Amino acid sequence: MKFNDAIFGAILLALGIVVLAVVQGYPGIPGQQVGPALFPGLLAIGLCICGAMLLAKGWRERHAVAWVRLGDWAASPRHVLAAALVVGAVLFYIFASERLGFLPTAAISLLALMLAMRVPPGRALLIALIATLVIHTAFYKLLRVPLPWGVLTPIAW
Repeated sequence: MKFNDAIFGAILLALGIVVLAVVQGYPGIPGQQVGPALFPGLLAIGLCICGAMLLAKGWRERHAVAWVRLGDWAASPRHVLAAALVVGAVLFYIFASERLGFLPTAAISLLALMLAMRVPPGRALLIALIATLVIHTAFYKLLRVPLPWGVLTPIAW
């Protein structure tokens, strides 16, 4: 999939403007010339400049380059289904993880994605369970990210 540069330019420009508006409310540090808004403000100015350049380039090329051009994969039902399943897995995690917990939600998502990619069911189940446990250990134990336990709250370690 290819987007005209003007689309990403407009997104970057809008993001830069929003960041600039937000950092204006940051408090200053008494007795100092710079405060906590300096670095994010400089990055936001850079985003605005790059966004404006991309927007201008895309606008100049709007007749030669389509606004959005789908890749060859969009004609393949299998690839479209795979893309939809990835989006569906993310949405499933967003809406189900608090109630079900990370472990069941991640295992179900990984299993569904692997089955859609035609991984043999036994291997897909084994990989989904092992990968879920490894990811949980890395985030929960090592990085101390508070992952939801959901239905497994009574046996949380």
